[in-house]
Amino acid sequence: MKSKVYFTSFRVHVGESQTHKLQRLMDKAGFKEMNLEGKFVAIKMHFGEWGNLTFLRPNWARAVADKVKEQGGRPFLTDCNTLYPGYRKNALDHLTCAEMNGFSTASTGCHIIIGDGLKGTDEVDVPIQGGELLTEAHIGRAIMDADAFISLTHFKGHEETGFGGAIKNIGMGCGSRAGKMAQHNDGKPIVDEAKCRTCHACARECGSDAISYASGKAHIDQELCKGCGRCIGACPFDAISPQDGSSNTKLGMKIAEYAKAVVDGRPCFHIALIQDVSPNCDCHGENDAPILPDIGMLCSFDPVALDQAAVDLCNKAKPFEDSQLGEAIKENGETGNHFHDSNPRTDSESALAHGEKIGLGSRDYELIIMK
Repeated sequence: MKSKVYFTSFRVHVGESQTHKLQRLMDKAGFKEMNLEGKFVAIKMHFGEWGNLTFLRPNWARAVADKVKEQGGRPFLTDCNTLYPGYRKNALDHLTCAEMNGFSTASTGCHIIIGDGLKGTDEVDVPIQGGELLTEAHIGRAIMDADAFISLTHFKGHEETGFGGAIKNIGMGCGSRAGKMAQHNDGKPIVDEAKCRTCHACARECGSDAISYASGKAHIDQELCKGCGRCIGACPFDAISPQDGSSNTKLGMKIAEYAKAVVDGRPCFHIALIQDVSPNCDCHGENDAPILPDIGMLCSFDPVALDQAAVDLCNKAKPFEDSQLGEAIKENGETGNHFHDSNPRTDSESALAHGEKIGLGSRDYELIIMK
């Protein structure tokens, strides 16, 4: 049977808020059928790096938390610490960043717990059933301690995986710092010195002090490099790329395997909002203009189907001309895959294909539209 994905636009009548419409969509998708009475419920979302303005507003989190409480559940918002230095590299900074971006018990109606603890080391090693590249995943302990799991995802572009959807929100987002390292370690990049303009943009993004200019051109120390790939997205001259041409494909596959470790064996529900579709991840301390118009909200019990439906809806939308995607299409032409056109070095298929292969979900879906 096809997986069911429920969709509605952001249009509302006077007197109804968009957050209330999301709650109606959740009910239509079967959320009320979940037995959450007395259960701890992790709501996984991204609190946004400081300086970024495209992350989901706290109002959306409150709408989901309120629905959990209606079901008798005990919700908490969660994310894990980042691999690279920034405002979310440890729990104290992470919570401060979340608060600066508007997330609090007052605004969201529930507590915020950083899933992998103070320094990103509070983790559980979870077996990956059907994993091909990995046998276990290092997941934040608080996330695995929860009785039920909800992903609340800002659907957007991404500089390494093509798009950032539910699978990435779960797989990469729930990984401890060691887990993020395990997923990224195929992608250590190198510099094409002929293209390097010595602008230092890559070094400003590097959180490992791995980039130097002793030779006059950027050089990446492979021992210090964590393989996070932020320098690739930062370089405006395409001078940096992974050594392994298949690294982004493997990254998508590993993310799918991590996501499966998180969701296996407990009640799960998935939500995605296609709005402020930035070309890159909300982990950046800035955001570029949206590449696509706001499209709508989706809910499903199947994260693969949810992501596939979101990708299909995005690919049907008309790109903004004055955006990274619009400019790329003018220069290179259009393939029909907006996320690949926006970030050509990415593989936006691997997480979907591998997720389906290992039993995370199905790419075959029925889109059910709610007015």
